[in-house]
Amino acid sequence: MSSTSTRKSYVFTSESVSEGHPDKLCDRVSDAVLDAFLTAEPNARVACETFATTGRVVVGGEVGLSDPEALATMMERVDEIVRGCVKDIGYEQQEFHWNTLAVQNYLHKQSAHIAQGVDRDGAGDQGIMFGYACRETPELMPAPIQYAHAILRRLAEARKSGAEPSLRPDAKSQLSLRYEDGVPVEVTSIVLSHQHESVDQDSAAIRAIVEPYIRDVLPSGWITEKTEWWVNPTGTFVIGGPDGDAGLTGRKIIVDTYGGAAPHGGGAFSGKDPTKVDRSAAYAARYLAKNVVAAGLADRCTLQVSYAIGVAKPLSIYVDTHGTGAVDESQIERAVAECMDLTPRGIRTHLGLNRPIYARTSAYGHFGRAPTNDGGFSWEKTDLTEALKKAV
Repeated sequence: MSSTSTRKSYVFTSESVSEGHPDKLCDRVSDAVLDAFLTAEPNARVACETFATTGRVVVGGEVGLSDPEALATMMERVDEIVRGCVKDIGYEQQEFHWNTLAVQNYLHKQSAHIAQGVDRDGAGDQGIMFGYACRETPELMPAPIQYAHAILRRLAEARKSGAEPSLRPDAKSQLSLRYEDGVPVEVTSIVLSHQHESVDQDSAAIRAIVEPYIRDVLPSGWITEKTEWWVNPTGTFVIGGPDGDAGLTGRKIIVDTYGGAAPHGGGAFSGKDPTKVDRSAAYAARYLAKNVVAAGLADRCTLQVSYAIGVAKPLSIYVDTHGTGAVDESQIERAVAECMDLTPRGIRTHLGLNRPIYARTSAYGHFGRAPTNDGGFSWEKTDLTEALKKAV
């Protein structure tokens, strides 16, 4: 579906993956490393990539702290950080166990050529970033991705609490929603593949476990007699996680954002400190788009910003309200630039991004989450609405 689609009646699908999915495990490790460095120093530089496969996790990339001794100490902690992530996610399989897996650390000091531009308050890279918001859910997110996340988050809670001990960490969900007059009204199909304990558990057995949680999460009336259920459609799903399929940081960017309902600039988020505009400017774009919708200036808003490496000021700001705007898009473009400093430093300051708040973003979406008292998900606040109204 294109971002400018004006169709009112259609079926749209989004997917999510659990924290135990191999790629999400890698996102979690990369962001946990980032959080550890930001705890040591708010201006730490981190570009951490993770690879996971049977019995092994490999961490690499560039890091930087102003104190060489602190940097050496952090490098020694990487093994502990990796094992802590894998343990918290819940992997204790014979071929992938937090206590017995091999951890290889190939992190090294950040390139001075990259640092020179960032140290002058420029962007950490060139790129385009998108933000999006709509009125489909209370969180101002597209409904398919928001509820696909909610299903897996609820099942993870049940697994970790001990309520469903036969469930294992790896899982994927997919939700197809039918829209009438632009409003989601019905689930046409639910796909869920969930790793489980025993080969004796068939698809029917897993559906019996997960269905009550799915029905509890989805709005009343969305599941009908016509809804198609596909739970573990291939049958047994015992071998999972990095033992079943290798994982890499940054391979689930559509899961991380809007489930395909809006454009994505292409850059992944996890493992990148907030000087990297791939992450911080995408958060700012979501923040602005959400505030535009919350302010009543539009029912849908796509916002794009672009940057050049080493240059502080964004090269462009573009807004599309998809025919739902209460004011002209050019007015909104001027207003957002007036209400928020969109230089990399301005974004970090406005949203308080130089804090260890990133491991929690690594699963179940970076957007549509509730802001926390310690600054987590600050880009989900709607505290700019009055300023935007005044500016237009």
